[in-house]
Amino acid sequence: MEQNRDRWVEKFIGDSFAEQKRARRWGIFFKLLTFVYLFVAITLFMPSNFKTGPDEQAPHTALVVVKGVIADGEAANANTIVAGLRKAFEAEHSKAVVMVINSPGGSPVQSGFVYDEMWRLREKYPEKKLYAVITDLGASGGYYMAAAANDIYADKASLVGSIGVTASGFGFVGVMDKLGVERRHFTSGEHKAFLDPFSPIKDGESFFWQQVLGSVHKQFIEVVLRGRGDRLKFTGEMDEKKMFSGLVWSGEQALELGLIDGLGSPGYVAREVIGMEEMVNYTVKPSPIEAIVRHLGVSIGRGAASSLGVSSDGLLLR
Repeated sequence: MEQNRDRWVEKFIGDSFAEQKRARRWGIFFKLLTFVYLFVAITLFMPSNFKTGPDEQAPHTALVVVKGVIADGEAANANTIVAGLRKAFEAEHSKAVVMVINSPGGSPVQSGFVYDEMWRLREKYPEKKLYAVITDLGASGGYYMAAAANDIYADKASLVGSIGVTASGFGFVGVMDKLGVERRHFTSGEHKAFLDPFSPIKDGESFFWQQVLGSVHKQFIEVVLRGRGDRLKFTGEMDEKKMFSGLVWSGEQALELGLIDGLGSPGYVAREVIGMEEMVNYTVKPSPIEAIVRHLGVSIGRGAASSLGVSSDGLLLR
């Protein structure tokens, strides 16, 4: 009797394990099937890099959209923006190019790359004017790029300007002293670790870093003066020092200061200024895989940096 019971228990346990294995296998199968389905759907329906639409072969206004933080590894990086601008200018039937900007700024290097390319394309294609249209925000690095356009437009409530440079971080030296934590950081070079948040600032390092920021700020001012020239309206109340102090203005105020040339949307500029209402978007978009990898990589990098109190952004035009 006991033997029969033991065999029944063994059979019951064996059947249970087998059922669990089958359930796991089917679970994995359906998860993989769902992933494949989503991947195929995204691949089929997400626009390709340079897909511009059926009206590309007719006269049109070319659009290139810059959205978000301007930085290497972000969607608004120099390579992506420049690729879109080149396609827009090279298009046989594009009559003018409109760069639509909605950005708080970012890397001065990435902004500078785009600024230089904008001037090069303007000189190479003098028959095609380049317009910048600021939507919600065209600040710092966003305005840096806009300054290379023939003309700048914005909405009356857009935020424009912020011509300045920033670099920030945290210092944990006092906290470490209270906790009794000793920092052991070995370097070759007296000031090699001057941006380390766990080390005290040495004499002269703050002054040195301020000089670096001042040098980049001077470059920013020079590109704005080159692009805007006599259109900037300096007065006793609004001298160069105040205009380039990092302040931000509404589109209405920016128009009065000569930071922009008019008020209007991308559609308004295409229709009323360029005279070509039909618009084709040349913005380069990442493939689904590139977007996922970029988002995952940036998220992991930012999380690690934030947990250590370290900024990986360096100098920022914000």
